[in-house]
Amino acid sequence: MELLYERCAGLDVHKRSVTACVWLSTGRSTTHQTRTFSTMTDDLLALGDWLASLGVQQVAMESTGVYWRPVYQLLEERFALWLVNAQHVKAVPGRKTDANDAQWLGDLLRHGLVRRSFVPPLPQRELRELTRHRTSLVGKRTQAANELQKVLEGTNLKLASVVSHVTGVSARAILDALLAGQGDPAVLAELAQGRLRRKRAELQRALQGTLRSHHRLLVAQLLAELDFLEEQITEVSAEIAQRLLPQQATLARLDDIPGVNQRIGEIVLAEVGEDMSRFPSAPHLIAWAGVCPGNDQSGGRQRSSRVRPGNRALKTALVEAAHAAAHTKGSYLRVLYQRLARRRGPGRALIAVARSILTAIYHMLKRGTGWQDLGPLYFEQRDPARLAARLRRRLEKLGFQVTLSAAPV
Repeated sequence: MELLYERCAGLDVHKRSVTACVWLSTGRSTTHQTRTFSTMTDDLLALGDWLASLGVQQVAMESTGVYWRPVYQLLEERFALWLVNAQHVKAVPGRKTDANDAQWLGDLLRHGLVRRSFVPPLPQRELRELTRHRTSLVGKRTQAANELQKVLEGTNLKLASVVSHVTGVSARAILDALLAGQGDPAVLAELAQGRLRRKRAELQRALQGTLRSHHRLLVAQLLAELDFLEEQITEVSAEIAQRLLPQQATLARLDDIPGVNQRIGEIVLAEVGEDMSRFPSAPHLIAWAGVCPGNDQSGGRQRSSRVRPGNRALKTALVEAAHAAAHTKGSYLRVLYQRLARRRGPGRALIAVARSILTAIYHMLKRGTGWQDLGPLYFEQRDPARLAARLRRRLEKLGFQVTLSAAPV
């Protein structure tokens, strides 16, 4: 078997320890040395010094949870690090130890039998952490709003039956007044603002509930939690916007895609980046993101076509964008969703729209171009004669006699 790297190492990374195995090849002689270090910073630096003293240049490690990240950050400037998928380097069952895992990983690396996972540069990794943290905060805010709605239903305050959002301006003013001791529905209804003032009579009926002492405590805490989360989201969003100032032109072009807003555009740049050279083609990016069917075939039978696992943060954002695009009138993506949803169901249709959005993003970032919508009539204009024949057959089945003639130019 061909030897690609004479001096390389494999790292078996855990929460508290790192086991390193260095392979040294000189002519026909091959030896290996194994040591174990803790994951404290000083020991990781000592690990780097030991690898450097042996002339190691290539180092491979598994992508185990989040434990690989501090090791990677401390060693990435000194060595060519290979982050590999754990499923690709499984050792033989029954012989698993930390030393054997590190030895096996280093042996695979020195013969070129591992694939290097994509790890973005440090600024992009920092941006990823910010956007993912913001997504987590948004989820917590949604959970708190749902809990608030649940508490209000328990008091029979049907505020959500009248207002669009129980966290809106008018609803918040009403809830603050309720907590302050105001219980007159007529007075509370007068706090409505904007178009909601037209529904003051409905509000009076909806606010005839019973707010007990424990309900007041729960509502007060949930409102405080919502305020805190909103402040945190605003702060993180400001930091993300500051870091993406140089890419504002790119964000503006992505914002033209139906369903893609500023926040989703920021997630795309954080997860993928602007440089598309790391992906040989759009299908490679689609497979990496996990918005394509899986391939599970055995004995000539297709057993499953569930979507592949991929970048969960990017996949979630793309499906959210696809859901919004499916409701954007006059767009190609809406028609694509409707055509597929009839035959394959809404779930598969959303994944297909997400794939189309990511394909467009790939070519827009690679070529530096803007969004070009194919239009709602794209599928009909591909083969007008076929469409006309199909419509004619449908009319004839209804009992009509149809004669087609070309319209004058």
